[in-house]
Amino acid sequence: MRAVYPGSFDPFTPGHLNVVNRARDLFDEVVVLVAVNSTKQPGTDEEERAAAVRAILPVEWTSVTVVAWGGLTSTYCRRHEVGVIVRGVRNTTDLQAEYQLAAMNESLGVPTVFLPAQPELAAVSSTAVRTLGKRTMRR
Repeated sequence: MRAVYPGSFDPFTPGHLNVVNRARDLFDEVVVLVAVNSTKQPGTDEEERAAAVRAILPVEWTSVTVVAWGGLTSTYCRRHEVGVIVRGVRNTTDLQAEYQLAAMNESLGVPTVFLPAQPELAAVSSTAVRTLGKRTMRR
């Protein structure tokens, strides 16, 4: 079965990498879908973020591909015969938000599988990584 792991990935964190690695064990193919999120203002466009993700993924992960996408995740899934969406959740706040998205995607015919964050990675978020990066650059 093919799975898609969507996100804005601004930037792609060790937690994201961990979810992809674990999804590889569950599915025949994993597509990292670098998406546009209208509620976020990423520092680069989705093509640049997709290139950055490709550069991070180990070359031996041949069952993983990276695609930039500007539409709904469920539309991508239907057009490319992807059977499931994978989402990582770090805490109950993530779970509440992700549950709403999962319900919408389920109503559109695509189920979601949640992978809980590894405890040592649960505090890592793209927002925190961006904030730390800006502070480091100012010094």
